[in-house]
Amino acid sequence: MTGFFSLQEIIDISVMTVFVGFIFSDVFGRFNKKPEHEYDPVKAYSQVHKSRRFENFKFAVLVTAPAIVFHEFGHKFMAMSFGLNATFHALYTWLGIGLVLKLLNFGFIFLVPAYVSYPALATSFQSMLIAGAGPFVNLVLWLGASFLLKSGNLNKKYVPFLLITSRINMFLFIFNMIPIPPFDGFHFFSSLIKVIGF
Repeated sequence: MTGFFSLQEIIDISVMTVFVGFIFSDVFGRFNKKPEHEYDPVKAYSQVHKSRRFENFKFAVLVTAPAIVFHEFGHKFMAMSFGLNATFHALYTWLGIGLVLKLLNFGFIFLVPAYVSYPALATSFQSMLIAGAGPFVNLVLWLGASFLLKSGNLNKKYVPFLLITSRINMFLFIFNMIPIPPFDGFHFFSSLIKVIGF
């Protein structure tokens, strides 16, 4: 292992990013539109479909991958701060299911694209912080994007990106903090109970 990431982790992060971008390119691509004052109907009509698909893919990557990758980095780096060996894994089975659902044109696609593994040597306090670190990253990204949207000093072309970033991270924070297995919320709250001695 060199640095913080192994070669396999870098491959997993890259593959997951491409899959997630492709799977959600149609879902979030429709938000990737230029402001009306920049809209050129002739250009829009003559635009090559392949180019539009790539733009939608790129936009989907930019709004989805950071929310997922930074969430898992939160777990990984928190575990590493306690001296634990933490590893990022892409969940290829779930990514495959998501790809099939995308190709079958399902309207709603749910998947768990990645996770971080670490040894079961952590104390209850450490487990609580490790479990909470991922959703906390999403909370920061959610509040940060929301603050920028409310500031009113943005170029309009960044509004769609920040709007979707805010919503995705809000969803990931709330969803992951549900206190039932196997969500982070279960591990966080169960570890918290042990820490306070209930």
